[in-house]
Amino acid sequence: MNRWLKFAAIFCVSIALSFGATGQTNSLVWHKADGLVDADIHGEPLLPLLRNISAQTGWHIFVEPGAAHIVSTTFKKLPTGAALKMLLGDLNFAFVPKADTAPELYVFITTMKNATRQVVVPAPAKHVPNQLLVKLKSGTDINALAKILGAKVTGHLDKYGVYRLEFADASAADSALSQLQNNSDVQAVDYNYYFDPPPVAQGTSPGAGSSLSLQLNPPPDSGKTIVGLIDTSVNAQSLGSDAAQFILPQINVADGASSDSGPTHGSAMASLILQGIQGSTSGSTSVQIQPVNVYGSSETTTSWDVAQGVQAAVNAGANILNMSLGSTGDSSVLDAVLESAAKDGIVSFAATGNTPMNAPYYPAADPGVIPVTALGQPGQIASYANVWSDPIMIALPGTGEFFYGGQNWVVQGTSTSTAFATGAFIGNMFTHAWTPQQTISAMEGHFTVPKQ
Repeated sequence: MNRWLKFAAIFCVSIALSFGATGQTNSLVWHKADGLVDADIHGEPLLPLLRNISAQTGWHIFVEPGAAHIVSTTFKKLPTGAALKMLLGDLNFAFVPKADTAPELYVFITTMKNATRQVVVPAPAKHVPNQLLVKLKSGTDINALAKILGAKVTGHLDKYGVYRLEFADASAADSALSQLQNNSDVQAVDYNYYFDPPPVAQGTSPGAGSSLSLQLNPPPDSGKTIVGLIDTSVNAQSLGSDAAQFILPQINVADGASSDSGPTHGSAMASLILQGIQGSTSGSTSVQIQPVNVYGSSETTTSWDVAQGVQAAVNAGANILNMSLGSTGDSSVLDAVLESAAKDGIVSFAATGNTPMNAPYYPAADPGVIPVTALGQPGQIASYANVWSDPIMIALPGTGEFFYGGQNWVVQGTSTSTAFATGAFIGNMFTHAWTPQQTISAMEGHFTVPKQ
């Protein structure tokens, strides 16, 4: 595993709309009643097109990794086969009807059997039905604004001018959202989205001790390097004394404690961050990890809790953030918080998600955040890993082993890759005496995302 972490020499009828490279509105209409198709598409990449087709038809679509095509075509009332030829250009395809399940469409360059990556249509993001998050311009009175809206202010993040508003019901929240979007005193407003539950570690076999062999150098009085681990709770002592020495007392922003009988996700990520540091240093570091529990006793968390976690970590001195978590919900308010953190020089890594939907996942897709996807093998994206077009995305191993409570455990996912990326960033920055930006540039060149 460590060899992957080291640098080399320096190392119905429905309509879906999107905007192509030309700025024109793209339209694709699949008339299910008669099987005819209309299209007016200008410069749309292959994967968004296939997601659109899958969403409208209900087909299961599989594409060969590396297949690419920019779609530009216009037609009306073409039958399915002719429409697919126009849409897919020089790519090969095979349509397979099924008796008891949805039909399947295979899109490939070489042979049908190589079309192995399923095109996944993202499910609508879920949110807390009676809450909104709002970021105000400086000088705006949140209490006066809440009174006008008939809302209660149930949370403050004064450092970033962000607040949580609670309404009597979902209808009142929806109505207020429309009003706030047109309010000149509001910088950003959005729902409070739920985040996906993190992956669970699996036990492998009893072990005699930890594989971690990293020494803690005394942290300096000033200029400390602290990783804000925005995650579930961390049980430092169960990771062993060699790991626990790097972990600061936990900050809790969500109520309750995890009921997990095995290692929490946060504990796993803390161990893997330290492994990433170990794999790219001579075996010692003064870096410390600040755990921030944003899950509490729940299996999931929200945009608000993650934003609270960011503020808590920054207030505690964190200058690097590890967010091995995410949601399909793009919270403009959390976006603004992370963008503010980036302007303050804080480097953030976040997971791209464990459903291969080939679409942005948040906060990994937010400005100022480095998205990290997972490799299954060297040079090969893991089958579960989500990837989208992003020039700063990097790819690291998606499987990690760690020691916890007298047993060896394994955890898999883009969250694992994110922890390794955070560790590799820290280790290489100090080993080579690079600036953060020099380190990021080197990582982008070394941990490149394989072509899909």
